[in-house]
Amino acid sequence: MLYTVALDQLLLLDIETTPLTSSLDQLPAELQALWLEKNAKTLPDSENPAADYFERAGLTAEFGRIVCISVGFFFTENGQYQLRIKSFYGDDEREILAGFLDTVSRFHQKMQRFQFAGHNIREFDIPYICRRAIINGLALPAPLQLHQLKPWEQPLLDTLQIWRFGDFRNYTSLKLLAAVLGIPTPKDDIDGSQVGKVYWEEKNLRRIAEYCQKDVLTVGQLLLRFKGLPLMEKNGVEVVS
Repeated sequence: MLYTVALDQLLLLDIETTPLTSSLDQLPAELQALWLEKNAKTLPDSENPAADYFERAGLTAEFGRIVCISVGFFFTENGQYQLRIKSFYGDDEREILAGFLDTVSRFHQKMQRFQFAGHNIREFDIPYICRRAIINGLALPAPLQLHQLKPWEQPLLDTLQIWRFGDFRNYTSLKLLAAVLGIPTPKDDIDGSQVGKVYWEEKNLRRIAEYCQKDVLTVGQLLLRFKGLPLMEKNGVEVVS
């Protein structure tokens, strides 16, 4: 499978997001009202919109923000695929996005068959990045000018879409997919739903970045598995600053 995909032309990615503020009452008044309006429509039976905000706002680009983007790219050494991973993270979302977008531009210039790769990036990570970039006043590089492209022309290799095999009713998490395909993953002490708490209460950005990097590694292993290639050993992964 994926016989025509060149792994060394891929930029693997994963993002971690949080609510814009530590609590609903810290939002500007206009955004508070708009969140309450949105929440009333999506969760009409909710009795605690403030708790809903902290748990769910990070999933929306209008009420959330990016605190980490991890990227990875394949290279070969001694005939084996290896993965190099780098993270952009911090409190300054604009700086995170600018660093990532610069990397995208440089990779796109070097790679004739450039594609993004990740799990559920078509429906979450890539749209979120584009929206937050526009909100932060940043220009989108050519590979992210997706509104000009037909769906099959977009440079997106999504492991969720691959696993769906045309079944759009099904959602399989990265963790579940790795488990059923026999890909070992680290036993983490957090998951995506806890990122907001780790960011706002613990102020532990490094912990979030390490979690994000592990998802990029898992995507890399999935792609090797889909292509029928050996999985990477621990010494085949390099994290760079």
